[in-house]
Amino acid sequence: MQIPEGKKIYFASDNHLGAPTAKDSLPREKKFVAWLDEVKQDAAAIFLLGDLFDFWFEYKTVVPKGFTRTLGKLAEITDSGIPVYFFVGNHDLWMNGYFEEELNIPVYHKPKEFTFNDTKFFIGHGDGLGPGDKGYKRMKKVFTNPFSKWLFRWLHPDLGVKLAQYMSVKNKLISGDEDAKFLGEDNEWLVQYCKRKLETEHRDFFIFGHRHLPLEINLNEQSKYINLGDWITYYTYGVFDGKEFELKTY
Repeated sequence: MQIPEGKKIYFASDNHLGAPTAKDSLPREKKFVAWLDEVKQDAAAIFLLGDLFDFWFEYKTVVPKGFTRTLGKLAEITDSGIPVYFFVGNHDLWMNGYFEEELNIPVYHKPKEFTFNDTKFFIGHGDGLGPGDKGYKRMKKVFTNPFSKWLFRWLHPDLGVKLAQYMSVKNKLISGDEDAKFLGEDNEWLVQYCKRKLETEHRDFFIFGHRHLPLEINLNEQSKYINLGDWITYYTYGVFDGKEFELKTY
C-alpha cells in the first residue's frame, strides 16, 4: 500500500468496551469514537488490533447488545472509502462474518504482514505468541475448538453472554491483565517472538496489542517492536506517516 501525501495510518487496540459494565464503559467508548472521528480526517487506513470488546460472540442471527456508537462510526468510516482492518483478540475471537458483512471490515485471526511505502509491518493482537503464556495457550485451544463453540452456541444468548461477561472480568488468564507490567526485555515473550521472526526475514515494525502497555523496543538497528497500550489506562495509539512511526496519547 502506498500512503498518499498528507495521509497517515492509525493503529489502536484493547478498548475492552463493555467492561466492567456497560455504564462504566460508556465514557471510554465516547472518547474512542471521538478519536475515530478525528483521525478519519487524514486516515489512509485504520487498524484495530483486537479486544475492541470485552466479550463478543456471533450467534447465527444475534450479536451482543450495545456498542452502537462504535459500530455506527466504523460503518461511516468504511462507507466513506477509508479501509479499516480488524485483528481478533482473546476477548473477541469468536467473530464469524458480522464485521465483513455489515461494516465491510476484513477480520484476521492470525498476524499478517503489510507493506506501506516500502516499510514492512508485521501486525497482530499478540496473544499466545512466543514462549511462555502456557496457561492461556491451553485455554485458547479450548475456546477455539469447534465443539466448544457449538456447545456455547446452544446456550440462550441472555445466559451465554452473561456467563461470558462474568468470566471475562473475573478470570485474569482471560482478561490479559495478569502480567500488565513491563517484565524486562529479556522476559517479554512478544519481544522474543519478534526476534525469532527476524531470524528468517526482515520486518521494520512489529505492531501488537494485548499487553495493555505502551512499549517501543528496538529489536536491532533496523527493526522495532511496538505495543499499542490500551484505551482503559493509557489511551495510546500508533501513527505511521509513511516515514516515521509514533506512539501518541489521546
